[in-house]
Amino acid sequence: MTMLNRIQHGVGAVAIAAALALAAWMPTAQAETLRVGKAAAEAFSFVPADVGQQAGIFKKHGLDLAISAFGGGAKLNQAMAAGGVDIALSGGPDMAFVAKGAPIKGIAAMADKPLIFTLVVRNDGSVKSVDDLKGGKVGVSGVGSVTNWMVTEVSRQRGWGVEGITRVALGNDANRIAALKTKSIDAALVNITIASKYTQAGDGKVLLTFDDLVKDFHIHVIFATNKAIAEKPKALSSFLAGWFETIRFMRSDRAKTIEITKKVMKTDDKTTAMIYDAVMPMFNEDGHFKPKALAALARSYVELKMLPKEPDMKTLYDESFLPKK
Repeated sequence: MTMLNRIQHGVGAVAIAAALALAAWMPTAQAETLRVGKAAAEAFSFVPADVGQQAGIFKKHGLDLAISAFGGGAKLNQAMAAGGVDIALSGGPDMAFVAKGAPIKGIAAMADKPLIFTLVVRNDGSVKSVDDLKGGKVGVSGVGSVTNWMVTEVSRQRGWGVEGITRVALGNDANRIAALKTKSIDAALVNITIASKYTQAGDGKVLLTFDDLVKDFHIHVIFATNKAIAEKPKALSSFLAGWFETIRFMRSDRAKTIEITKKVMKTDDKTTAMIYDAVMPMFNEDGHFKPKALAALARSYVELKMLPKEPDMKTLYDESFLPKK
C-alpha cells in the first residue's frame, strides 16, 4: 500500500468512526420532550409511560417524556387547559370535557374493561355485601370521574337508579382510604394497587371487582391538547407508536415489566405480579375507538349530569395519530 493509499484509508476510517459516533449521538440530541400527565401516580393503568421511558422505547421514537401525576382527571384536565401538559392519560368519561369546550381531544382508546378498579370496605362488618351499600356513601375521585360513573353503574344495575348510592368526591386514592378508615364513608372505589396495600395491611377487604360489570367501555383514553395537536403532530404520532410498542413489550416480557412497575407503584414482587396478571388484559391493542364503548360513554355523561344530552362522540376524538396498520 502506498503512502497516499494509507492516508486515504486512514481518513476513510476516521470519517466512518465519526459518522457512527454522530449516529449514536443524534437520537438523544434531537429527542423532543413531551409533557405527559397521569391521572394517578401509582395506578397500573398509566405505568406504560414509565415502562416505555425506562425501556428506551420512546427514546427510539425520538421522544423524551416528562411524566407527572395528578390527583384525578379533573386536576389533570385543569393542567391541560392551562398548558401544563401536552398529553394526558386519564378516564374515558373525561371526553365529556371536550364536549364542554375544553381545549383537548381524545387521540387513542387506551384501555377497555375497568380491570384496574376495586371497591373496598372496612373489616368491621358494617358492609357485608354490595346490597348493604344501598343509600350508603362511596368515595370517588371527582364528580365527573370514571370512578363516579362506575359507582352509578353499580347502583343502576342493582335496580336502585343512578342515585341509589351517594358518591362522595374526595380526590386521590389516599384521601378515599383515609375517609374510609375514619368511617366518613362506607366504601371506596380505588385502583387495585391501593386496594392491595389496604387489604394487606389488614384494614379492610375487597368487596367488588369490575371484570364482568362493564363489558363495553373505554375506561381510559389518551388525550392531547389542541395546542399539541396543532404544533406537535409528528410527536403525537411518535408517542402513540411508542405507547403501543410498549404494550406489546409489556405483554411479551412479564418479568421486566414487573421489575419496572413495582418501583413506580411501590409494591413488592408478589403484589406487582398479581396486579400485572389482573390488569394487563384491559389494554387496547391498537387505540381505535369502538362504537359500543362510545355509546356507553355517551350514556355515562348524561347519567353523571355532565351533559344534558348525549353528544356526537365522533367530534370528541381524532384517530389520525394512531399507528398505520
